[in-house]
Amino acid sequence: MPIYEYRCDDCGHELEKLQRMSDAPLTDCPACSASSLKKLISAAGFRLSGSGWYETDFKSGAKKNLAGDNKSKSSDA
Repeated sequence: MPIYEYRCDDCGHELEKLQRMSDAPLTDCPACSASSLKKLISAAGFRLSGSGWYETDFKSGAKKNLAGDNKSKSSDA
């Protein structure tokens, strides 16, 4: 389940809430009880990096961008 961030337009209170994607957005602020919570847009909290099925299995030749490849190429120049 994703974690959603909310901010109250009235008092500025911010909170995070673990919710199902199908759940209705929160509207009532727990700090001031106003119905002015707005869902914020934020970046994902994870990044796929390092070697793994996508990096090693579905890319071929020079298209592979494995961790550390850029460092070894820049030191050769």
